[in-house]
Amino acid sequence: MRRNCVMNDLVDLLERSCRPKIVVVGDVILDRYLWGDVDRISPEAPIPLLRVSRQEDRLGGAGSVASMLGALEADVGLVCVLGDDQAGRRAGELIAAAGINAGTLVSADRPTTIKERILGRAQHRHAQQIIRVDHEQTGPLEAELSAALLERVRGQLQGADLLVVSDYGKGICQGGLAARLVALGADADVPVVVDPVRGGDYARYAGCAAITPNRSEAALATGLEIDSPEQGLSAADKLRCLGIDAVLVTLDRDGIAWSHRDGRRGVEPARPRQVYDITGAGDMVVSVLGFALAAGLDFAEAVRLANLAGGLEVERLGVVPLKRRELVCELQATSRSKLYKIVTLERLDARLDEARRSGRQVVLTNGCFDLLHPGHLATLEAARCEGDLLVVGLNSDRSIRALKGAERPIVDEQGRAEMLAALECVDHVVLFDEPSVEALVARVRPDVLVKAAQYCEDEVIGGDVVKRRGGRVALVPMKTTYSTSALVERILRTQTPSMPPTPD
Repeated sequence: MRRNCVMNDLVDLLERSCRPKIVVVGDVILDRYLWGDVDRISPEAPIPLLRVSRQEDRLGGAGSVASMLGALEADVGLVCVLGDDQAGRRAGELIAAAGINAGTLVSADRPTTIKERILGRAQHRHAQQIIRVDHEQTGPLEAELSAALLERVRGQLQGADLLVVSDYGKGICQGGLAARLVALGADADVPVVVDPVRGGDYARYAGCAAITPNRSEAALATGLEIDSPEQGLSAADKLRCLGIDAVLVTLDRDGIAWSHRDGRRGVEPARPRQVYDITGAGDMVVSVLGFALAAGLDFAEAVRLANLAGGLEVERLGVVPLKRRELVCELQATSRSKLYKIVTLERLDARLDEARRSGRQVVLTNGCFDLLHPGHLATLEAARCEGDLLVVGLNSDRSIRALKGAERPIVDEQGRAEMLAALECVDHVVLFDEPSVEALVARVRPDVLVKAAQYCEDEVIGGDVVKRRGGRVALVPMKTTYSTSALVERILRTQTPSMPPTPD
């Protein structure tokens, strides 16, 4: 049950209109993809001959992280260094198109890093990466450029919720800059999350809120073999001893092993997936982790969301940002959907606010729904047709006893709620404790209030509340051959009397 509560919390976070301010600093890379068909071998050498059909440019490195955070609807600032070259100008165009607030420095002495991937199809089947060609300069920034970069970061940190450092080892975080960036975050009281470089001295990340090395990076940094989740946990514990609050070791098929300074630690397992391309999975993990932490989510829940997002990313070719709605759909698919539908009033308020912002019409109906039968089903399906989202107000056990006597309900409130939530036509189920539904109607503020046609419109409790707000009351057909009370009486009549005890 706790896991389903967590899933609800994650969905609610993604459905809220929150825009945490996150600053990203690091190595921006221009990812260039050349696509084509391979239908013959070159006459010059025993190699495939690629006939290029299209070229695509995407943001990589820190640019990828910033664009992913933008797709999650964070308020993103990016501080980076680009070369005074065609690739730098192209990267600048992509940054602007993504709506990222850029603090870009241009260097005439450093070329923009390009990762050029050649992807070929044979007989028009799925494209496979043939080779990657890198154009880069990896030395540290000169002193003047370093000072200018730190000043830009300092300016963007005002009012920020989080600083993400994307260290790809291309120069921005070398020469002590990583430690100085962490110190800037501490001075501004802004937590720092780092996607660390491969093979570096991780002591330079001391003071970070979290780092996210992958399996091979953590192995190089600790000198430990990491062939299992338990070994991943050991590596996370060892790296945390460097003065880092939390460490996430991403373990591809084994999920994420994590350790936090408050003593919590664990392994978030990976859901089995069809892995198409691992490119961008690390960027996605640090982006979603950073977004969740900046939005105030508990650390363990943030890890769970980051793990799910990283899994989604490997099902795609290349670096592809995920939108909030895609994560919501995945969360709902991985949780027991009927328990997702059962909500408190407070949780329902938030979901209905979001539904109204998107122009959806809210329908409310209510009842005891004890011994769910075809008559109930017909009413609920007809109610769902009256709008875009159906909320069922369910009488609690206590309110049913007040209405129908001490022998009812037959099925307890949790069981009745789960039965209703299992129906496709029902979107949300909420319990109410009062004998009258009027207070719930006033709280939900439905566009349509639905009752079965056994009532007259003037008899519908809460109908006047709805109509005063411009809504309407709908009376839907019912199957008169079904009644819960009649079913209970029939069951009691057909019960076999208990046999008297057999004498010894």
